[in-house]
Amino acid sequence: MSDMTAQTLQASFSPLRLDSRSAAVQIGAVACGTLILALTSQIEVPMIPVPITLQTLVVPLIGALYGWRLGALTVLAWLIEGAMGLPVLAGGVGGLSWFAGPTAGYLFSFPIIAALTGWLAERGWNGRNALLAFASFLLANALCLVLGAIWLSSLIGIEKAVAFGVTPFLIGALIKSALGAAILKASVRA
Repeated sequence: MSDMTAQTLQASFSPLRLDSRSAAVQIGAVACGTLILALTSQIEVPMIPVPITLQTLVVPLIGALYGWRLGALTVLAWLIEGAMGLPVLAGGVGGLSWFAGPTAGYLFSFPIIAALTGWLAERGWNGRNALLAFASFLLANALCLVLGAIWLSSLIGIEKAVAFGVTPFLIGALIKSALGAAILKASVRA
């Protein structure tokens, strides 16, 4: 085995080992992930135009725990449930209108940030290195805020988008990133 292959295997991170499980287990994981996302979306601090929710903790966490492919697929499945009208989005809402309103940019960023943290976790930015895990969550939260603000700025202007769609979420992004890293650290098997 080459040194590069050994390093890749050592850095590989899949506490749930979903990539090696049956299709039925993977489908069950997607269903469970969408349920967790739906439940944590209900925990919110109402704000206008964008509420504070646990989504920006759980979305990257699903990516990191499930792997980039299954993590992104899980988040896409949850978004499809929301688009179909199921009450799985923040505040128990659903429907296509939420994908054109103020929160659309954040929603569309979610599969991307799940894939990002999953991809980084598979490359060593995981629970084996809490600082890198924290950095991966911080990158995911920053990307979510940037993409969300870009969309929001098309509706209310860039200054208001930063003031109402980024600034209030910065402290929460730090806290959620630390919590995500701690959860990944706790998931590492001895």
